[in-house]
Amino acid sequence: MTIIWSLIGSIIGIVISALIFIPIVSRKVRKKLEEELKLAKQDAESIKKRALEEAEHLKKKAIIEGREELHKQRDEMERELRREREELKQWEERISRREDNLDRKEENLEKLRVELEKERNEIEKLRQEAENKLYQLAELSPEEAREIVFKRVEERYEYDIAQRYKQIKEQYEEDAAKHAKWVVVTTIQRYAADYTSEITVSTVSLPSDEMKGRIIGREGRNIRAFEKLTGADLIIDDTPEVVVISCFNPLRRAIAKLTLEKLVEDGRIHPARIEEMYEKAKREIYAEIKEAGQEALMKVGIPSMHPELVKLLGRLKYRTSYGQNVLQHSIEVAQIAALMAAELGLNVEKIKRGALLHDIGKAVDHEIEGSHAIIGGEIVKRYGEKSDVVNMIQYHHGETEALTPEAVLVAAADAVSAARPGARRESLDMYIKRLENLENIAKGFANIEKAYAIQAGREIRVIVEPEKVDDVMAEKLAGDIAKRIEEEMEYPGVIKVTVIRERRSVAYAS
Repeated sequence: MTIIWSLIGSIIGIVISALIFIPIVSRKVRKKLEEELKLAKQDAESIKKRALEEAEHLKKKAIIEGREELHKQRDEMERELRREREELKQWEERISRREDNLDRKEENLEKLRVELEKERNEIEKLRQEAENKLYQLAELSPEEAREIVFKRVEERYEYDIAQRYKQIKEQYEEDAAKHAKWVVVTTIQRYAADYTSEITVSTVSLPSDEMKGRIIGREGRNIRAFEKLTGADLIIDDTPEVVVISCFNPLRRAIAKLTLEKLVEDGRIHPARIEEMYEKAKREIYAEIKEAGQEALMKVGIPSMHPELVKLLGRLKYRTSYGQNVLQHSIEVAQIAALMAAELGLNVEKIKRGALLHDIGKAVDHEIEGSHAIIGGEIVKRYGEKSDVVNMIQYHHGETEALTPEAVLVAAADAVSAARPGARRESLDMYIKRLENLENIAKGFANIEKAYAIQAGREIRVIVEPEKVDDVMAEKLAGDIAKRIEEEMEYPGVIKVTVIRERRSVAYAS
C-alpha cells in the first residue's frame, strides 16, 4: 500500500511541476497531461481498491480458518471429555455392583454363622443330656466309667496292643528309611542354579519428578506415542522419582524399559525422539537375544546351529513358565538329559540338541496356534534339524509316539527340571487359595476357636477351646488335621500342624 501511494504522489508531483514551471505549454499538451493525470488517479484508485479487497479477503480467510481450527479442537476435547465421563460412569457402576455383592455375601455369611452357632449349641446340649442319662443309668461317674473301660480293654487286648505297637514301629522305621533315601536322591538331583523371574511390571528411576511431566507431554502426546510404539502401559503415579512399565510380554517390557531409560538419559522427549530411541533399544535387545542364544549353545556344548534357531532360542530368555525361565530350563534339561544319556550309552550330542530345543515352540506359540511341542518340531524341521531331534521335541509332552530312547530321556529330563523343588512358583491367586483351603480344613473340626496359616503356608496353627479339648484330645486333633490335609490338598514340602490349648485364669486383688 505504501508503494502505491508513493507512486501516486510522484505522478501528481510531476504533473504539478509541469503545470507550474512550463506555462508556455500548449493547450493540447496541457489537456493531454490532464487526461494522463486523470488516468493515473483512476489507476491509483483501482490499485487501492484491489489491495483493500485482497486484504479483506485474506482477513476473512484467516478468521474462517481460525474458527474451523477452534471448532475442531473444541469437538476433540468434547469427545475426550465424553469418553472419560463414560469410563468413569462404568467404573462407578462396576464398583457399586461389587459393593452390593459384598454386602449380600456378608449378610449371608452372618446368617450362616448364626445358624451354625445355634445348631452347634443344640447338638452340644443334646450330647450333654444323653451323656448325663447314660451316667445316671450306669450309676457311675465319668471318671469311674472311663477307668473301667480302659482296664477291661487293657486286660483283654494287652497282647494285641503290644503286637500293634510293634507293627506300627516297624512301619515307621520302614517309612523313615524310604524318606531318608528320597532326601538323599533329591539332594543329589538339586544343583546350584539361580532363577530370576521378572513379574509383569518394571520400574524406571527418574532424576526428578519434573521428568514425569515431560514424559507425559503436552496433552499426553508423548505417553500416547510411547505406549503405541512399545505396546506397554506406562503407569505414572504419586511415587516419587519412579515410573512403572506394565506389560505381560517380557520381551516388549524389556524394550520399553530400555527405551524409557534412554529417553530419560537424553532428556529430549517428543514423539520423533521416542520412535528413534525405540528402534535403537529394539536393536540392542535383539542383539542381546542373539548373544543369549549363542551363550546357551556354549553352556550345553553344541558347536553350531542355524542362526534363526539361535535367535529363537535367545528369545526364550524373555519367556517364563510358572515362574521358571524357559531358557535356563532348556539348558538344565539338556544337561540332565546328557548325563542320563552318557550313563545309558546313548548318543549324547544328539540328545543335547533335542533337549535344548525342546521348548523352542514357546518363542512363537503366542503367534502361531497350536501346541508348543508340535510347533517347535515344525520349526526345527524347517531349519534342517534331523528327524530324531524333531521327534524328541514333539514327544516331550506325549503328543506323538517316541521313535528313539533319546526322546523318552528328553521327556524325563523335562519333568525332572520342572518338578524339582524351587524350580517353579505358584501364581498369587493359587497361593492365596491354598492358604484359605488350609485354614478352612482346620476350622472344619469341632471345638476350633481360630486357625491361622503362617510361614507361607508351611505351618497351620490351630487354637482350640480349652474347656472342651484336653491335652490328649489336642494331640489327636493335630494328627486328624494333618491327615485331612494330606487327603484333600496338594502342596510342596511339609506342612506343620500346631494345636494350641491355652487356659487363662484371672483374679483381681482389691
